[in-house]
Amino acid sequence: MGDSHAVDIPSLAQQLREELAAADAPPPRLPGGCPIVIAVVGELTRNVDPAEYVPHHVCIGPNHRSRSPPLARDDEKLRNLRDVMSVASAGVTLEDYLGEVARIEWQARSCYDRTFEQMSSADFVRMLLLDACYLLVRFGHIAGRRGNGGGAAGAAPSVGGGDMMEAVAVVRDALYLAENQIPFFVVDKVHRLTVPDAGVPATDAIAGYVRELLRGQQYSVATPVVAAPPGPGNLLHLLHMHLTPTALSPHTTGSRATGGKRQFGRWRTAAEYHCAGVGFRARPLGGIGGARSILDVKLNRRGSTLEIPRLNVDAETWRLLRNLMALEQSNPAAAGSHVTAYCVFVSQLACTPRDVELLSRRGVISHGLGGHDEVAGLLAGLCKGVAFRPDDPVGNYLHATWQAMEGRFRSRPRRWAAWLMLKYFTNPWLAVGLAAAAVGLLCTVVQAVYAVLSYTPAT
Repeated sequence: MGDSHAVDIPSLAQQLREELAAADAPPPRLPGGCPIVIAVVGELTRNVDPAEYVPHHVCIGPNHRSRSPPLARDDEKLRNLRDVMSVASAGVTLEDYLGEVARIEWQARSCYDRTFEQMSSADFVRMLLLDACYLLVRFGHIAGRRGNGGGAAGAAPSVGGGDMMEAVAVVRDALYLAENQIPFFVVDKVHRLTVPDAGVPATDAIAGYVRELLRGQQYSVATPVVAAPPGPGNLLHLLHMHLTPTALSPHTTGSRATGGKRQFGRWRTAAEYHCAGVGFRARPLGGIGGARSILDVKLNRRGSTLEIPRLNVDAETWRLLRNLMALEQSNPAAAGSHVTAYCVFVSQLACTPRDVELLSRRGVISHGLGGHDEVAGLLAGLCKGVAFRPDDPVGNYLHATWQAMEGRFRSRPRRWAAWLMLKYFTNPWLAVGLAAAAVGLLCTVVQAVYAVLSYTPAT
């Protein structure tokens, strides 16, 4: 009994039974649910470039508030609260705002993958109200302020006297970061209380800003229905809804070309496809037959040219794509994996400077960075730490396109024909020389045939 290594079996068994009962209990389900979980990015993904996932200008939500108090910007958010209340309907008080947000506090807490037990209900409600007002003023046409779209690094919202760098920083932190979010239904609740008879819900008001932002970047011209239930989970999810491929179903032509039996492998590089006779063409956004977003990659009818919407690369491209993938990693059922499928495609297609140079000449990639090698290096590491099932046609909307491309790449006659075209017919003098040699050979053969036919043996 005095042995320090003795184990109280009954007490330990009772402790484990209680833990098992708690683990087996279903999580509490709150009214309305959470369409999108706001999760912390996994370490394997974050370690590639931690700076791509943390705010540098403003904190939205609880994930980074305690880590960087200066980025809470409560003074600025308090001014935004005053702006929102100044346009509220008559009789709406601060107590009304706090009461409405307090009623959905636990529903909002359930939208995070952590509990934030260190934050009291009062602090959590205060944070949600101030952040919702900040987002409505910046992006939701509240208090007469609205972003103007466009810009090289992303359309910047009007920040009331702030400079362009601050405007870009607001977009980067409040729209692009997967961890730096609050549930959208909180923003909608504050919007409805402020302008109950406006006729335009918060989803449509902010979606208009997002649409202008993406059109300015030439990433999307889509107009998805965002007000229908369940609606966006947060602002990044709202942006994600504008980047859905036109056709998520497998491409029947590609399935026929290979029988749909070849297991998915990695994409070949652009240079490899080019040597196999595959052409590349920039697919325009919008218009009849045009793409709706950069994800609308397709083969032409002959299967000889891959049409890819132009990817305009700037300093924020990697942050946006990586956080969109992080959103999909945390919400595979609700968000799908089409952005991840696109990123896997482009990261393997253009992973060397030679590939980036080829695609730049074709107008598929446009960038103003230091050089093709810098773009290639960033693209090659875009999907590090990301989990993806490429052989699932439902999750990988480009599955059939890969099959068709692989079938063309493995076709020896096509590769030989492409080799001849690249080796001899790209240089006009070589082409003329080859044609002259072919004509000379043909004349020699014809002369030999006539000589044989005209020969009459002596009798």
